[in-house]
Order: sequence, then C-alpha cells, then structure tokens
Amino acid sequence: MLCFALASVDGSFADVAKLTVYVVDFTPDKMGPLVEGIARACATLGVTPAPPLTGIGVSALAGPDLLCEVEATAVLD
Repeated sequence: MLCFALASVDGSFADVAKLTVYVVDFTPDKMGPLVEGIARACATLGVTPAPPLTGIGVSALAGPDLLCEVEATAVLD
C-alpha cells in the first residue's frame, strides 16, 4: 500500500507530487466510479487528493484479477 511505502522512507502522502492511475479497459463512462473510488480511498486514509492525477487506460495489468494500479512520485527532503 502506498502509505506504507511512503512511511518506510519517512514520507507521507503530503510528499506525493504526482499520481498516475492505470485502469484496465478504461472508458469515459468509468470516470465517475473511478473518481468515487479515489475519494473513498482518500477519506479512508485521511488524505486529500491534491497532487496532479493522470488516468491511463490499459488493456491489462500484471495479473488477471488486477483492475487498477497506482504509481506515485514523491519528493522527499
């Protein structure tokens, strides 16, 4: 999970400068559910989705059961 990875290097979500979300078979009609899912995850984690966010549709990810993947770029002092 992203928060654990950031914590392992003494970082937090506040250090995230950019997010990229890869979504399997993304179409514009999936934008609403995607945004709702991101909002729920942020609420659960107690963070604000402030950094730039790019959504990219892909045909598949590493495993057949994976529907999305989040890549984060963090800047640490």
